[in-house]
Amino acid sequence: MLRTIDLRGRALSNDELLATVPRAAAARDEALVTAARIVGDVAAGGEAALRAQASRFDGVDGHEIRVPQDHLDEALAALDASVRAALEESIRRVRVASAAQIPPTRVTELGSGARVEQRWRPVRRVGVYVPGGKAVYPSSVVMNVVPAQVAGVTEVALASPPQRAFGGRVHPVILAAARLLDVTEVYAMGGAGAIGAYAHGVPSLGLHRVDVISGPGNNFVALAKRVVAGMVGTDSEAGATEILIVADDSADADWVAADLVSQAEHDEQAAAVLVTDSAGLAASVAARVAIRAARTLHAVRVGAALAGPQSAIVLVDDIAGATAFSNAYAPEHLELHIADPHLDDFVNAGAVFVGPHSPVSLGDYLAGSNHVLPTGGQARYAAGLSASTFLRPQQVIAYDRRGLQEVRDAIVSLAAAEVLPAHGEAVLARFED
Repeated sequence: MLRTIDLRGRALSNDELLATVPRAAAARDEALVTAARIVGDVAAGGEAALRAQASRFDGVDGHEIRVPQDHLDEALAALDASVRAALEESIRRVRVASAAQIPPTRVTELGSGARVEQRWRPVRRVGVYVPGGKAVYPSSVVMNVVPAQVAGVTEVALASPPQRAFGGRVHPVILAAARLLDVTEVYAMGGAGAIGAYAHGVPSLGLHRVDVISGPGNNFVALAKRVVAGMVGTDSEAGATEILIVADDSADADWVAADLVSQAEHDEQAAAVLVTDSAGLAASVAARVAIRAARTLHAVRVGAALAGPQSAIVLVDDIAGATAFSNAYAPEHLELHIADPHLDDFVNAGAVFVGPHSPVSLGDYLAGSNHVLPTGGQARYAAGLSASTFLRPQQVIAYDRRGLQEVRDAIVSLAAAEVLPAHGEAVLARFED
């Protein structure tokens, strides 16, 4: 089910490792073209385009795209008590962890009467996307809305696909989670079309353009963000999920297999990768994966993900080789099942789960960390969702006459060197008396 990539006995450069990592590149290339077309349709057609997309992709017609308040109230009233308690605890933990992500205001005194302050200002309006196709993700409501609220965002809109099984409504558990967080602006719209609606606005729905779009989704959602980047801010491209596990012969093969299967159940495009220096562990994990994949609820979906080009077992000579491979891959989720993990060596990962009792499932729900993370190798340069996603650093410069006088001549010299004399004259004008 899982193919094997054998890198033993090969000294590969980082570029060569990048060429060997398992990726479903063709699927992403095709998704970019489709996402651009869908976003363009919404920009041109507004509500009519969203309705046509709902009919085509979700099998829903004539639904209320803007969710009435009573739908939210009804969903919360009907929410299972145990699910509500779990969501409330997740909210508490994410709120505490997000508060620690707010940078403090810093004031730098560069001289007498020369002061620069750096402060962090929240964006005004955020559009959150919550998937709702193959699974239901109330946890993603928490992971997106809580950091935005902690950052000080005053307007949070939420979109999730209409569900045919619920008469075109957003899934009631997602609605209940939104209601728990006092989000009242909710839209039944999905996929790349929702991203286009956030970027362009839909006047007939009272949907105004947002400043930042956040939230996970499939490759179409992730690449729609690339299409609208520049018009609005976006978080990282959190597309089809990835797990990379680095393990040695001390690892529990069944636990490793369980974690690979757990991520594969998200989507047929999900990536599940094991990197190990133990051929024995690789064989054991492959056997356990086959057993677990066959008996899980979403066996067909899991089987497709595990058999895809994005999933593999990778054999390396040693843990140093596994570390190099992991850093080249830059996984969304990295699990370390090794006896002596050198955490600082693993520099590229959206989130790192250390030890056998820190599975990705913990991070998905109740670790307190955020589960909206960069995929497709973007962890080399992009961060996961946090309160800082919704903040902008802003510099405040306050010099008095004495402070400006100290740098007056230097400014004039640099202005002359750049042949911009009016820059220097603007400073000299303040000292003409």
